[in-house]
Amino acid sequence: MTSFAAPPTFAPTVQTEQPFFSVLIVNWNSAQYLSECLQALSSQTLADFEVLLLDNGSANPFPIELLGNFPDLNLKFFQSETNLGFAGGNNLLARCAIGKYLILLNADTFPEANWLETIRRAVQRYPDTFFASKLISARNPALLDGEWNVYHASGLTWRHNHAKAAEHAATHDRAVFSACAAAGAYPRAAFETVHGFDEDFFAYMEDVDLDFRLQLAGYPCVYLADATVRHIGAGSTASRSGFMLRHGHRNLIWAFIKNMPGGLFWLLLPAHILANLLYVVFSFFIRDGSQLRQGKLEALRGLNKVWAKRRQIQRERKVSVWAVARQLDWNPFSPLIKMTYK
Repeated sequence: MTSFAAPPTFAPTVQTEQPFFSVLIVNWNSAQYLSECLQALSSQTLADFEVLLLDNGSANPFPIELLGNFPDLNLKFFQSETNLGFAGGNNLLARCAIGKYLILLNADTFPEANWLETIRRAVQRYPDTFFASKLISARNPALLDGEWNVYHASGLTWRHNHAKAAEHAATHDRAVFSACAAAGAYPRAAFETVHGFDEDFFAYMEDVDLDFRLQLAGYPCVYLADATVRHIGAGSTASRSGFMLRHGHRNLIWAFIKNMPGGLFWLLLPAHILANLLYVVFSFFIRDGSQLRQGKLEALRGLNKVWAKRRQIQRERKVSVWAVARQLDWNPFSPLIKMTYK
């Protein structure tokens, strides 16, 4: 059961006009970072936004009374007794949001003061576009946490420049395939057009799936070189945990099958199958490898439902197969060079 809750000492700021941005934060066991995240939002140079915060069935919920420390934020607090997943939690908040743009922000992220202002300026330059931010490691600011999601022709995906020196970050805005949902910005109309996140994904790869569907619907993605956010990373689940391996590798297959269009699907299917078989072999040599294999089995069991979704998505596709092909990484060596799994 999902219920709305607000602290007795806290009242959301009364706002008479529609805010431009709705910042959506889904918290699951990341309460230790939330105060710093909310403080970073309080320090934004642009104030035309609301914040919707969901405690998503956390074992140690965020202390509600602490929300009173942020009186300048137009903040609405929601609570779910069960974990709805990253996908379901954000869909819930999106239905309650009233902003023109939806800003997805992880609880373990800390945006620079001009972050929302930078996105606001970008909206004027790039209409009907969704945006990726530059993620800096909060633990080591000399390193990038990633810039955008790369989608390989085999169906593998990773964050561009993850764990690379920050000096190698892109210096100019550029068209990319996908935004990391730890700090992504989406036109509300676009999000609703593609029906938001696929809640069957629950967590991991749900942003790549959403962004693939947005690309198919004709909405491009632009990486904003000056939109900077510090990110802890794996704030809710341990890096490369069994949970991540199971959901990530299941969803890897589902995202490819649902979204890869037309002739590209059949052309690239052998490479996708080979990549997944190699991962299965690899799983016998890593910790929690059984969870990876479990994810692959779950993906196969869900193929009938996923194929039905594919038919609907491809019927509604607005862009050409060639337009999709140009967005993919075709370098056969890229997965070997960059094996960090998203």
